[in-house]
Amino acid sequence: MVDEKLEDLFQARADKVKALRDAGVDPYPVAFERTHTAKQIKEKYDAIEPETETGERAAVAGRLMMKRSIGKLAFGVLRDATGDIQLFCEKVRLNQDFDLFDDLDLGDWVGAEGEIVKTKRGELSVRPDKVVLLGKALRPLPEKWHGLQNVEQRYRQRYLDLVVNEDARRILETRSLIIIEMRAYLADQGFIEVETPMLQPTPGGALAKPFKTHMNALDLDLYLRVAPELYLKRLIIGGIEKVFEINRNFRNEGVSVKYNPEFTMLEAYQAYTDYHGMMELMENMIGRVAERVLGTTDHTYQGRAMPLGAPFPRRRLIDLAGEAIERELDLDMPIDELRKIATDAEVHIEPSWGGGKIVVEIYEKHVEGKLFEPTFVMDFPRETSPLARPHRTDPRFTEHFDLVIAGMEVGPAYSELTDPADQRARFQDQARQRAAGDDEAMLADEDFLRALEYGMPPTGGLGFGVDRFTMILTDSPSIREVILFPLLRPET
Repeated sequence: MVDEKLEDLFQARADKVKALRDAGVDPYPVAFERTHTAKQIKEKYDAIEPETETGERAAVAGRLMMKRSIGKLAFGVLRDATGDIQLFCEKVRLNQDFDLFDDLDLGDWVGAEGEIVKTKRGELSVRPDKVVLLGKALRPLPEKWHGLQNVEQRYRQRYLDLVVNEDARRILETRSLIIIEMRAYLADQGFIEVETPMLQPTPGGALAKPFKTHMNALDLDLYLRVAPELYLKRLIIGGIEKVFEINRNFRNEGVSVKYNPEFTMLEAYQAYTDYHGMMELMENMIGRVAERVLGTTDHTYQGRAMPLGAPFPRRRLIDLAGEAIERELDLDMPIDELRKIATDAEVHIEPSWGGGKIVVEIYEKHVEGKLFEPTFVMDFPRETSPLARPHRTDPRFTEHFDLVIAGMEVGPAYSELTDPADQRARFQDQARQRAAGDDEAMLADEDFLRALEYGMPPTGGLGFGVDRFTMILTDSPSIREVILFPLLRPET
C-alpha cells in the first residue's frame, strides 16, 4: 500500500534537488574537508563557560537530526559517528547560506565551518559562516522511533536503524571492540591468525548441513564451509603450533533468536595441550575481554547476574542429563531401555540413533536451555563427536566440552583426535549415519586423513561463537541484534 504522505514528501525533496541543480549547486558533492568530530570538540571545549567565544575554528560534518528557526537565528544538530554537535546559525554571518540552511531537511548530510562557541544556554556549538549540503536525503527519517516499531523492519533497514537507534550503534561498536580484544588476547598468547577456504570440496569440521554450489570453470561442486577445523588442523600438522581464525561459517539450518545460517566463529588450535588447556584459554579470554569491554566481569544479562570471571563450573553431560530426568543414565544400558527412558522424558528419537546420541538429545531437551551462568559441559559420547579424542579413562566418551552460557552453546572444544586409523573409522561411522538419513553427518575428507598420516602432535582445539558472546556482552535477547544484516525472507 502506497503511503501518499511519504510520496508527497519524497517528491518535495526531489523538487529541491532539481532546484539546486538549476541554480548550479551540486546536491551530492565529491568531498568535504572536516577538521573536527563532535567528540573532539566536546573533549577540548566542553568545560568553557556559557557565552564564550573561543576564537578557534572547526569544520564539522554529519547528518542533520534537528532544526529550528527563530527569526534571524537558526539552530541545528549534526550527528557524526562520535556524537552530536549543535550549529548556532546567525543570518548576519551566513548571508545567502542562511537561506540554504533554512531549506535543509532532517536527514540531509551537511558540512559547516565556523567558530567554536558556547551559547547563553550553555550549549557547545559551531557558529558557522559557511554551510554546505553534502548529500540530500530524499526519504524522511522516522519521527523519533515510532516509524520503525516493526522489529523485522529494523533488521531489514539496518542503515535506518543505525541512524535513529543509539542502542544499535552501541552494539555495533561493542562487537568491534570484542573482536579486537579477542585478537589481542590470542596474539599475546603467541597465536598466529590465518585465513582458510570458505569454498571447500568436502565440508567438514562440524555436524551440520552445508550449502552447496557449483564452480563453472572447473565443473566442480563446492560447499560453503560449515567450519574451518580440518584446514586449521592441517596447519598444526605443518608445524604451526598455535593458530586461530575468526571466520564466517554457513550452515543450512533453522533461523531463530539463537541461529543465523551465516555466523561468525573463532576457532583456535594449540599443540601439546588438551581440552583442559582449552577450558583455561577460553575462560581466561572471556574474563579479559569482559574486563576490557565492560570494565568488569560482574555482568548482568537479561536482568540476571552473569559472572564472567574464571573459573567456570565443570560438569559431565551424562550426569546433568540424568539429574534432569531423575534417572541414572549409563551408555552400557540396553538400547531399548535408553529409548524408553527418552520416550518417557518426551524426547524425540530416531531408530538409527545409538545410546550416546539418545543421551545427548535428553541433555539438549532438558538441560542445555536451563544452564544460565557459564558452565563447561564435559565428556560427550563418542558417537556424537567424530573429531574428538576418546576419553583417556573411559573410551565410550570423548574429551569434548561445550561452554554453555544463557542456555546457548557458545564454545565447543576438544582434545583433538590425532590417530588417523581412528579418524578413518569415525568417518566411516558418519557415512553409515548419512546413509541412514542423517544429512548433518560428515563426509570423509581423504586429504585430511592423508595429512593425519604424516603425524599430528597432541592438540587442543576450540570454537567460540562470536555472535552469541556479543549477545551476552551487549545484553541482546536475539542474535539478529548483533548481526548487522541477518538473513530474512525477501520482501513481498
